[in-house]
Amino acid sequence: MTESDKFMTESDPRAEGSKAAGKVRGMASLEDLEARVTALEEQGRQTRQDAAAARILAGAADRDVSDFKQTLNGNTQVLNALRETQIEQGQEIVDLRAEMRSGFTKININMEQISRLLQQVVEKG
Repeated sequence: MTESDKFMTESDPRAEGSKAAGKVRGMASLEDLEARVTALEEQGRQTRQDAAAARILAGAADRDVSDFKQTLNGNTQVLNALRETQIEQGQEIVDLRAEMRSGFTKININMEQISRLLQQVVEKG
């Protein structure tokens, strides 16, 4: 009897000389079922452990993202404050230039007056 004949005989309850009378064709033995259930239980346990580890990693990633957002918001506030300061300083520079031009204009006028007066003194003398 070949191996396939043996399988057909053992798994086919209608086959002549069948040891598995009343057994459905292709049905696994009790030991096979126990092994499969044990493997599935182990797989379920491992899956639960993986899910727990994934939840821990997701929580850590969420905290990291929150920290990065907080840092980014802080940096944005600093940059906005710096921008405001630069705008204010720019306006102060513009105002200072205007004052300097006005002052130099007054100095130039006074220098011209001094030059005229000196010229008059030289011409009289």
